[in-house]
Amino acid sequence: MKKYLKKLIQLIIGLFLYALGLVLCIYANIGLAPWDAFGIGVSKVTGISYGNVSIITGILILVVLVLIFKEKIGFGTIFNTILIGAFADLIINFKIIPYMTKFFSGIIMLLAGQIVICYATYLYIDVGLCSGPRDTLMVALGKRFPNIPIGLVKSSIEGTVLLIGWLLGAKVGLGTIIYVFSIGFTLQTMFKLLKFDVKSVVHESVFDTVNIFKEMYSAKI
Repeated sequence: MKKYLKKLIQLIIGLFLYALGLVLCIYANIGLAPWDAFGIGVSKVTGISYGNVSIITGILILVVLVLIFKEKIGFGTIFNTILIGAFADLIINFKIIPYMTKFFSGIIMLLAGQIVICYATYLYIDVGLCSGPRDTLMVALGKRFPNIPIGLVKSSIEGTVLLIGWLLGAKVGLGTIIYVFSIGFTLQTMFKLLKFDVKSVVHESVFDTVNIFKEMYSAKI
């Protein structure tokens, strides 16, 4: 039980930091990051809040992952799908992040946001309760193309969603281009520094975790 409590705490901290990193990238104000561009583009077209667009997008990606890639869905996936969008809306509503008005300060905030996102990705994937929808997509593609560096897989996904966001009217600037070409490198460097192989993590599905808790409960009885 202590093991899972520790995992849960690490998972929630990781998801909050991920949301914080996303908001930092948005408020850098030098061009949206790809998934932000996608989310805000959809938000503009539909009127749905950015956080709720993030949640809905996550659910749709999950459907694809289960039906096509046959990937596991764990409690980490569910928490990721719901909490990142909710945390992002909370951080935005509390207005604790300053909105950058100068390019240089925007670059610094964008890079800081990327570093926070990459560290947060390590934190919540490391617990082994399955990745969030977007990162599970990255890992699924990484497994199917093992000779392609995970950073390049990440950048390819980011480039695709960026194009969709731009077509939906989201702001695309120099910072966006910087993000697409640097996020994969930053992620790969972060994992290398932490000696973390994202493809080797053994994840527990929802059913695996439930069965483990059932066994723990039966053992106490």
